[in-house]
Amino acid sequence: MVLSPLEKTGILIEALPYIRKFYGKTVVIKYGGNAMVNCELKKAVMQDAVLMRLVGMNPVIVHGGGPEITGMLKRLGKQSEFVQGQRVTDAETMEIVEMVLVGKVNKEIVANIHCFGGKAIGLCGKDGHLIEAKKQLIHMEKSNGEEIDVDLGYVGQVERINPGIIETVISQGYIPVVAPIGVGPNGESYNINADLVAGELAVALKADKLVLLTDVEGILADRNDKTSLISSLEISRVPELIKQGVIAGGMIPKVNCCIRALTGGVSKTHIIDGRIPHSILLEIFTDTGVGTMVVKDN
Repeated sequence: MVLSPLEKTGILIEALPYIRKFYGKTVVIKYGGNAMVNCELKKAVMQDAVLMRLVGMNPVIVHGGGPEITGMLKRLGKQSEFVQGQRVTDAETMEIVEMVLVGKVNKEIVANIHCFGGKAIGLCGKDGHLIEAKKQLIHMEKSNGEEIDVDLGYVGQVERINPGIIETVISQGYIPVVAPIGVGPNGESYNINADLVAGELAVALKADKLVLLTDVEGILADRNDKTSLISSLEISRVPELIKQGVIAGGMIPKVNCCIRALTGGVSKTHIIDGRIPHSILLEIFTDTGVGTMVVKDN
């Protein structure tokens, strides 16, 4: 579809109040899912980040890379094992995870941002002790009802975010691109869920927004009806929706990540469909937006 000059002008006018509102504000974007493997969607995300920076916003990208890690492990003859969605990560696997996330995926994102006229710097939690971490144990209940804690190896949780290096990078006009690798008390590496890192980083940076890219439309009141999108969700409604099964599976940790960010001072959080080209711009710069906005109670 070719837009007329008047229609293009209308789009810019609609975006103007949002550009003014978010000028100088920080937006943390969790980049993952189909948007990381589809070439056109990759291009759209990079363009969105560059445009945001050029109009005065401060985008910060936190990325995953699960499919790339699984692919590399397979090439090296190692099977991937998961417990409650978390990758079991022994010392050898951790080396491969760090190599893929920091050495490959992170640098590809940085290079793509530069291709579209932006400036980016790739970081991980070891840089400037950005993400201090500790081992995460998974709490499980056995078939006999016994409750146990399962050690998944070098799977971590965030202990502390030290945002100084991010703030320095932003002040010099760069887009920070963060791989979710944390550093332990003895310098050891930990693989951390990228959603959790994005949420904690948003709190530490006092971000105005946290945006999570997913492979679904958002939160649907009826998962079989794509027109039942819940466009705005107050956190007081979340427990009941989980009980009803409306929020289930992989959406639960994403919503909990949003709640953590909101209670930590982030103004608004968004769970949006990363399969839609330029979904980030649509959410931030248009009246209707896309996906589900999770907000504090009025």
